[in-house]
Amino acid sequence: MISSRRVLSSPVLALTVLLGLATAAHAQTELREGSAVGGSLAEGDTARYSVVVGEDYYLFGVVDQISVDVVIRVLNADGSEVARVDGPARGAEKFARELDEAGTYTIQVIPFEDGAGDYEILLHRVEPIATDPEKLADQLMARYDGDDTPGAAIQVWRDGRTVYSGSWGMANLAYDMPFETDTRTNIGSTAKQFTAFAVMLEAERGALALDDDIRTHIPELPDFGEPVTVQHLITHTSGLREIFNLLVMAGRRIDHGDYIGRDEVIEVVQAQPALQNSPGAEWNYNNTAFALAAMIVEKTSGRAFPEYMEENVFGPLGMTGTMVRAHAEAIVPNYSQGYLPADQGYTEARDLSAAVGAGAIYSTVGDLQRWVENYSSPNPVVGTPEIFEQMMTSYVLSDGEETGYGYGLMIDEQGGQRRVHHGGADIAHRSMLAYYPDLNAGITTQSNHASFDSGVAFRLAEAFFSDAIAAEGEGDDGDSDFDPASYDAEDFDEFVGRYAIDAAPNFILSFFREDDTFYTQATGQQQIEIVPTSDSTFVIASVNASIVFHRNEEGQVDALTLNQNGQQRATRLPDDEDEAAWEPTSAELEDFVGRYFSEELQTFYDFVVEEVVLIAQQHRLDDIALSTGDEDRFVGNQLNFTFERDRNGLVIGFYLDNVRTRDVRFERVR
Repeated sequence: MISSRRVLSSPVLALTVLLGLATAAHAQTELREGSAVGGSLAEGDTARYSVVVGEDYYLFGVVDQISVDVVIRVLNADGSEVARVDGPARGAEKFARELDEAGTYTIQVIPFEDGAGDYEILLHRVEPIATDPEKLADQLMARYDGDDTPGAAIQVWRDGRTVYSGSWGMANLAYDMPFETDTRTNIGSTAKQFTAFAVMLEAERGALALDDDIRTHIPELPDFGEPVTVQHLITHTSGLREIFNLLVMAGRRIDHGDYIGRDEVIEVVQAQPALQNSPGAEWNYNNTAFALAAMIVEKTSGRAFPEYMEENVFGPLGMTGTMVRAHAEAIVPNYSQGYLPADQGYTEARDLSAAVGAGAIYSTVGDLQRWVENYSSPNPVVGTPEIFEQMMTSYVLSDGEETGYGYGLMIDEQGGQRRVHHGGADIAHRSMLAYYPDLNAGITTQSNHASFDSGVAFRLAEAFFSDAIAAEGEGDDGDSDFDPASYDAEDFDEFVGRYAIDAAPNFILSFFREDDTFYTQATGQQQIEIVPTSDSTFVIASVNASIVFHRNEEGQVDALTLNQNGQQRATRLPDDEDEAAWEPTSAELEDFVGRYFSEELQTFYDFVVEEVVLIAQQHRLDDIALSTGDEDRFVGNQLNFTFERDRNGLVIGFYLDNVRTRDVRFERVR
């Protein structure tokens, strides 16, 4: 879970830290569409506005933060939060929400961190949610429209025919260039399917085999005692460190454009002391692996990866708007600049370096349609039906469990239909490509706005393919006919407890209830409400995520799956681990004060105590105030610190992890 003031990517919950209700209050004012209302906030104020909506309404408005940074909350008639926005400190703060229930909603405008100043609020749209899919697309894209905002594009197709194509906002704010459907946009990790396809082409040509040890092609990689194969790379099961998460630990500010060379991919692997898991035994999303896969294609073909893709894929398919960006400084014609929300509007973002293979492809919505129509064809222009069928088949781990991921593609269901998809997120660009094989249909979305929700592609797929996809949210995580009001609150008690994310055991999701309201809380974060969608599935009210609880053969709830930008499995902890929370005194925290060094990362961390809080310091990172977990364990800024003591009880080091990269060793040096 992360603050809304950081733009990071994470496979775990991303939530805004909740603010306490202010003590002072303005009288509640009714808002009307098209009428701006000005106001002033003093420290501790909460301005409240009401808006009356019918069933299934769309709400879109803007708060102009003239001289105060605000947080916007939307509450339903019961007082439950249904939306929260906390973005730039000045200028336009946009909020939008689809509201299922009729009634009076409250919009709260709260000064951030006890600020004070003037603002103006304006409702642009208060209207029924469109039933026409094209009008719905226009509603959902309203927040990205205009000449003052980064933009987006959408394309929908079925049975070889484009059924919808549209664009909104700007590709470049500095030069007033509008975002068009033929604007080239960084598709981030959506590119992984292209890398996997290149590997498959080389395998078909006999230049490599999927079960080749990767050291056959890159001999400078270390021997970990177990062979890591090419197949392990393109299925996220290699056990290698994830490069970007690892280098963030070392203080590399990729969010501020720090350069990372492609040669560092190999250096990261060479410095890794051991695999994080036995190859093929665990799925863990991994950019290092796909970067290595692209290097192997270069080794076997004798061609640089950008040229290989142009000659073997993009050119033959007529994808004239698509290219591999060899490095972050390479020229991309007719491209969209990526933007991050900032204190004063937006700032330009630099693309990730060293992303070739893991990302680094610029494309258009039209070209991505051409790509999918090729692999859905019985007679592909490039590749074979067998290649694409293998790419769209879930990989099976060594314990027999399916991962839900093939070769560069996620495989699941939505509303009763098979779905093959992959999202992408570079520093600021966002992308989603979804294909429904049994419908011969697909949709792709692109944006250069870091706050763009790529999941809107699934929402629009429901609308455009409503004859075949049931409107039940993401995948099969709920029952479209289920009434949350019918859920017996006491039934939730069997889910109450703590669940550790398998890929990051120090990251705990706790579940509890207060009367008829259900909550989840992640390590070091605030609680947030969840809503039942069946007897064992829940949606998280304020973010695009859902929870599925699992029962074992004895009928006991022993695990869950978190669905948010992929899947994360979590195992239930024994009840005896959920008793007393560890609350160290200031004197006990002094045990951890000192300097620690990682040979692998070649970096130092220092720890100090301030007001009974342990603070982690790294010379290029902001200070991290740590929350306590289990004894000798701390969490902060998505990092998990597990300290180690010797037989005399002295702290001698710690292990650092952040889900995708774990067990990075630091030794105490003073």
